[in-house]
Amino acid sequence: MASLTRRIQKETERLTNDPVIGISAHADPANPRYFHIQIAGPVSSPYEGGLFELELFLPDDYPMCPPKVRFLTKIYHPNVDRLGRICLDVLKDKWSPALQIRSVLLSIQALMSCPNPDDPLDPQIARHWKEDETGAIRMATEWCRQYARG
Repeated sequence: MASLTRRIQKETERLTNDPVIGISAHADPANPRYFHIQIAGPVSSPYEGGLFELELFLPDDYPMCPPKVRFLTKIYHPNVDRLGRICLDVLKDKWSPALQIRSVLLSIQALMSCPNPDDPLDPQIARHWKEDETGAIRMATEWCRQYARG
């Protein structure tokens, strides 16, 4: 494997030495471009009390291209599909090489607090969110209890 860039080394060190509250990120010992992520469900969200596993991979052209991130824990969210892929602007057209792993994880945490059914990845969940927000939040809370035990 090609040596890691200084930037990836610095970002990894910062994630370890200066962690974000509610987020844990550790590089895989076998592949330092692959990260094991845990995000605690944000307070006052349907995901509060849950612990969500994600995976993050830095492609060879990082930071010119965004990391690949997906939920491994099942989540009822309009911006996450059944495969765990995430619809988030900073992972697509709003990516900038100035962003870091840390900012991506903070954006995912924020998305968990404020789902956006107007830019869905799962149209059925988005429709539920728009037509019966209370019912959708109840379903998200139930999935959190069922799949994201902290």
